[in-house]
Amino acid sequence: QVQLVESGGGLVQTGGSLRLSCAGSGRTFSSTWPMAWFRQPPGKEREFVAAINWNGGNTVYVDSVKGRFTISRDNAKNTVYLQMNSLKPEDTAVYYCACAEWNSNWYLKNEYTYWGQGTQVTVSS
Repeated sequence: QVQLVESGGGLVQTGGSLRLSCAGSGRTFSSTWPMAWFRQPPGKEREFVAAINWNGGNTVYVDSVKGRFTISRDNAKNTVYLQMNSLKPEDTAVYYCACAEWNSNWYLKNEYTYWGQGTQVTVSS
């Protein structure tokens, strides 16, 4: 009943940029929900990257991406974005967007109900 579709991943050199998009749809999807980006590096657990509240007025980031990544949303398009600049090899991962009607802790993956299929980001050194 809720679909999230990510796009924009790819291969980029160190220092390069990518912009990920996540389009939400479905009968019960609402653009008022908080949304987030997580990532899963090879062989590691899925980890929080960034989250945004319903109107974009509140955003949070993991320390490792602060100053380099920017999360934003366009509610008219039901889409959330992740602008990634100054990419590093350690940013290599599958990136997932997630949402939930309500959650109590943006940083915890178990607080999110719906997930996209993921998009691969590879940063070469």
